[in-house]
Amino acid sequence: MSAPLTTPVDAPLAARRVPAKTFWGRALRHRSFVLGGSLSLLVLASALLSLVWTPWSPYEIDIASKLRPPSAAHWLGTDSFGRDIVSLLLAGARATIMVGVIAVSIGLSFGVTLGLIASARRGWTEEIIMRFSDFTFAFPAVLSAIMLAAVVGPGMVTSIVAIGIFQIPTLTRLTRGSANAIWAREFVLAARAAGKGAFRITIEHVLPNILSILIVQVTIQFALAILAEAALSYLGLGTQPPQPSWGRMLNDAQTLLFQSPMLAVYPGAAIAIAVLGLNLLGDGLRDLLDPRLARER
Repeated sequence: MSAPLTTPVDAPLAARRVPAKTFWGRALRHRSFVLGGSLSLLVLASALLSLVWTPWSPYEIDIASKLRPPSAAHWLGTDSFGRDIVSLLLAGARATIMVGVIAVSIGLSFGVTLGLIASARRGWTEEIIMRFSDFTFAFPAVLSAIMLAAVVGPGMVTSIVAIGIFQIPTLTRLTRGSANAIWAREFVLAARAAGKGAFRITIEHVLPNILSILIVQVTIQFALAILAEAALSYLGLGTQPPQPSWGRMLNDAQTLLFQSPMLAVYPGAAIAIAVLGLNLLGDGLRDLLDPRLARER
């Protein structure tokens, strides 16, 4: 029996399909992917662990035990309110990941949708969407959070909405630019000649061929969301007490830098590990999912 023929419309997707064993074999030899994935899994495991166990309650205040050095009871010591640092870091990871996931999901949902519509419709539709993106770029996450806090008050929801809005124009521009390149390819012209409509071509051919680019960008946007959440919490616009947050821990530690400098080092290191892990993971995914770079390796 002869092998099934691959139509021109399906050729690019067939070329990009990589067996799972081949992908993971290359992934495990890629140092950036392994290191980034390990650091990201460490942060995720810390957040999941905090759901079921922490050494001490992160909400328990014990003034008599404030600013204790590391010991068997408190592995990294206590803060100015007597709260256990390890417990605060674990619970802070949960809040950070929650904000990041929801904010990036908002940006991804609206950004990809608008970018695909702009690429498929062109004309005035594309012009309106791109001018909307330009307008949104004028409102960074901090400025959006300040405006929202003035209306509804500071909090986790405020930071999620502000960071999510800031993610939309970046993902809209990336999606539109990547999709425009796919719309000019021969297999899309073949699909149009076969009678497929714009919506069907977008779903069946354009979106699958830009998916790898979006996956890499999501890891980068997640890292930026973590930085933005920490900055907003540090400024008092994000996660509010008594909910632990890495940015809030930095805010509490700023008045004790000479007395107990490690209070600022611990949350700063946690933020650095999370951002570094996601950036390395994104670099690794870019190398593994790009067919040209894959061939070079």
